[in-house]
Amino acid sequence: MAYLGPRLGVSRLFLPRVTVFRVLCTVRMDEMGLAVGRSALDRLDFDNVALKKLPLDPSDEPGVRMVKGACFSRVNPEPLSNPRFVAVSGEALALLGLAGEEVMNDPLGPEYLSGSKVMPGSEPAAHCYCGHQFGQFAGQLGDGAACYLGEVTVPPGQNPELLRENPSGRWEIQVKGAGLTPYSRKADGRKVLRSSVREFLCSEAMFFLGIPTTRAGSVVTSDSKVIRDIYYSGNPCYEKCSVVLRIAPTFLRFGSFEIFKPADEFTGRQGPSYGREEIRGQMLDYVIEMFYPEIQRGHPDRLERNVAFFREVMSRTARLVAQWQCVGFCHGVLNTDNMSVLGLTLDYGPYGFMDRFDPDFICNASDNSGRYSYKAQPAICRWNLVKLAEALAPELPPDRAKAVTDEYLDHFNRFYLENMRKKLGLLRKEEPEDEILITELLRTMHDTGADFTNTFRNLAQISCPSEGETERDEEIVKKASELLLEQCASLEELKSANTPTMDPRELSMLLSMAQSNPALFEMISDRATIARQLDRMSKLKVLLETSQDELRARQAQEWISWIALYRKRLARELEGQSDIQVVQEERARVMDGTNPRVVLRNYIAQNAIEAAENGDFSEVQRVLKVLEKPFSSQPGLELPTWVGSHRRTEQGERDEGEEPQQGTSSSSTDMSPVPYDSKPPAWARQICVT
Repeated sequence: MAYLGPRLGVSRLFLPRVTVFRVLCTVRMDEMGLAVGRSALDRLDFDNVALKKLPLDPSDEPGVRMVKGACFSRVNPEPLSNPRFVAVSGEALALLGLAGEEVMNDPLGPEYLSGSKVMPGSEPAAHCYCGHQFGQFAGQLGDGAACYLGEVTVPPGQNPELLRENPSGRWEIQVKGAGLTPYSRKADGRKVLRSSVREFLCSEAMFFLGIPTTRAGSVVTSDSKVIRDIYYSGNPCYEKCSVVLRIAPTFLRFGSFEIFKPADEFTGRQGPSYGREEIRGQMLDYVIEMFYPEIQRGHPDRLERNVAFFREVMSRTARLVAQWQCVGFCHGVLNTDNMSVLGLTLDYGPYGFMDRFDPDFICNASDNSGRYSYKAQPAICRWNLVKLAEALAPELPPDRAKAVTDEYLDHFNRFYLENMRKKLGLLRKEEPEDEILITELLRTMHDTGADFTNTFRNLAQISCPSEGETERDEEIVKKASELLLEQCASLEELKSANTPTMDPRELSMLLSMAQSNPALFEMISDRATIARQLDRMSKLKVLLETSQDELRARQAQEWISWIALYRKRLARELEGQSDIQVVQEERARVMDGTNPRVVLRNYIAQNAIEAAENGDFSEVQRVLKVLEKPFSSQPGLELPTWVGSHRRTEQGERDEGEEPQQGTSSSSTDMSPVPYDSKPPAWARQICVT
């Protein structure tokens, strides 16, 4: 109403027999009528097809319950007290035809995008799904904290490439952390700032790395609070409720089809819609017609259509996990309920980008067995595809499904090699020994404790050999090895990394039990865990007998050997090329556009979280800007503006119903700013995510 005074002041006109009250009311109605429509969020065009095409739970009964014969349940998001934006992603909001700055400055924005106020046309609902968690069928899971708001039609002029990836013509939007649903189990349906900032930043980071992902449009925090035991130490505290806006063509997942599963032979649990075969067909028709229209059009035979759909999901999944492996990303919780039917990275929980290369890297401290370790991801995704195939039967015959899953490894290897050749700048030839070169690179990185991201980024600085430089070859290789040595771990870092996490007495007891009582041993532990502990002990023993100088000399020799192999392979790239300089420049350009300068390392996310928890949202916004251009140097954005003085072990929130895990304490440390593209600081080793 700031414009009301000047308007009346300029006119200075009061009509005869008309009271001042009437004039004021007239102006208010006229102007406020326009103001009501000023929020761009009021004008979103919703077309909630999923709720029209898929069965909706007829019950409005509040509270947690088993939902039978339905894919969605209507819910009422719980309002937050004083919601406010932490950050918005203009790039993600543009999918909905929204301008980031306009939304950020919209008084209704935080309310609408936290579920505190329902937008016109929105129909809040929660999705029912099941899942295999850590290999065991868990029965009904569902959206315990996420809330479907509806589907927004694609605005005019959207990028044709995005439309190709999303042929449905609509973007589903969700708010995560908006309160209780029928699927909240033992939890409260809320999320806090820690987990919300992590999901927001990583969703956008993955997109700008070129990896298929759900998007995040905003993160909102509030004065509402919930109790969380951050360290699972028995000392809970209050934390602020926060909400992430998520965007995707659909959030349907492998577990969406597991609601029809009969009683599991191991857990005894069954899907809530067991026996409702017609719903499976409905859901399959919906997914293929909406998101795979080319398959729908190209296969009039239903069975062949379903096989083609499963093959495409298999191929997209293989490509996705190959891309994860090539940037050192570990998802952390690859349950079937966290696998997208569109081949998108879905549900960012205890994820992690690898720092020091370690094929056994486990980002989720709750994953005691290493089921979802970095090296296990390709095989686990195939296992999940097998479970999806089982859930689609009899619409997808088992023999046809097996034939498709048998193709998975070839698809993965092809995508992986294709990406790795780009990362190494091998663009003009595909040599059989390329696989050996890549394997040797990863072995050398592992043995020397090299930083994954920075090592690949530095490879572009290793020159191709040219004619007549034989006498300088040794000098060039030595200089290149010194460059890579800067990314290798110190003796103390390797000792810390290889210290067994299991008490020696416990390990001894388990080794004895494995021999004397194998059945009991399998109930308590597993051979892979024991093997990792023994491997650590062996490596630590060698390191304890090694000096820093001896380690550095050994690391240098390993890199010199690999660089010689690499440059020999690069020489073959130059065969038959007249302009060597053009080849060199193209190679550097492709490598710098494939190997990121910055990824969302845990310490970067943790620093932004600490700033936000202290009321400074600028670091979250700054990190987002950095992540939007991960392959480029951005002057003025090299360092964080916030440096916290007290580090704590970061714990993610447990999924609804998940058992608590023992946390790790941390010390307080004063730190100087660390560049976003640097190796992690020492305090980063204290970060623990579950």
